[in-house]
Amino acid sequence: MRFEILRLDDIDGTPVDSTVVDAASVNRIVQQAAAIGQRIWIRPAETAAS
Repeated sequence: MRFEILRLDDIDGTPVDSTVVDAASVNRIVQQAAAIGQRIWIRPAETAAS
């Protein structure tokens, strides 16, 4: 499964940028964000229709 991780603005919480990662990378990104106090939003990535 893939997830979209959006980095949020510190002031108003609007998305600043996003990246799509595999499930194995989510924990590492969450740990990095927590270490620096970064606000993030994680949601399942949209999948392309086949």
